Amino acid sequence: MPKQTVLTIGGVPEHFNLPWHLAIEEGRFADVGIDLRWIDCPGGTGDIARGLAEGRLDLALPLSEGAIAAIARGVPMRILQWYVRSPLIWGIHVPAGSEFQSVDALRGRRFAISRYGSGSHLMAFVAARQRGWNPDEDLCFVEVGDLKGAIAAFENREADGFLWERFTTQPYVDQGLMRRVGECPTPWPAFALAVSERLAEESPDLLAAVGAVINEICSEMEERPDIVAIVASRYGLARQQAGEWFGLTEWASDATLSRSALRQIIGTLDDLGLLERPVTPERCCVSGCRFSD
Repeated sequence: MPKQTVLTIGGVPEHFNLPWHLAIEEGRFADVGIDLRWIDCPGGTGDIARGLAEGRLDLALPLSEGAIAAIARGVPMRILQWYVRSPLIWGIHVPAGSEFQSVDALRGRRFAISRYGSGSHLMAFVAARQRGWNPDEDLCFVEVGDLKGAIAAFENREADGFLWERFTTQPYVDQGLMRRVGECPTPWPAFALAVSERLAEESPDLLAAVGAVINEICSEMEERPDIVAIVASRYGLARQQAGEWFGLTEWASDATLSRSALRQIIGTLDDLGLLERPVTPERCCVSGCRFSD
């Protein structure tokens, strides 16, 4: 076996990241000399950005919009490629016993967010804009850390609304801990594969090896006969829900990026006042990345 280079990768503990766990378990990274170690980041993209900034993570799987917002804040990270090309479907949730029966009933109410700058924070602005609200007047936030913190905030009547990926929250909806009153799909690819600036500058060949392994296993996901059962078992979903999610999910199988999608994210965040400084697609990505348009 070749000499192993230790790398850390972080992501939210959810079903989208199953290909990484399978690749680690099956020795795919070890076969190319990489000892890849997974770190759960339950606090979402804000937690991921902090891990990259502090050097705890070498690679990460942030939401695409969260990655760009973090880069604009000066977090030393770059996008290597897309990870999930399909949109993320955000569920809009309320406490199970609350009087709220629609998304519009949440106008001006308190939204739980994992962290400022996280996906749950950024997408609340996107959802508000889609509904014609004034985000400066119609949104207020309660920082709760993660999904469990949001459930606790609901139970303690400290928050009224919460955005999180709809299949991740499904077990809690089924348990009666929250209700879903709407959805908000992102108009761009859901997740990026991001890397620290240090690793991008020092080890481009290592990153190419990581990308080749994960793209290969992602391209094989549909051919695995037991994949829906694995998703259901590992992530607490009913088989029907796991199958529905799997049918909606498209992982990337190559290293190309779309300038137009990146510009759409940048433009949306800029319009909402969520970029601390101007950025371009080229500034957000690793040097020499491949654009498809």
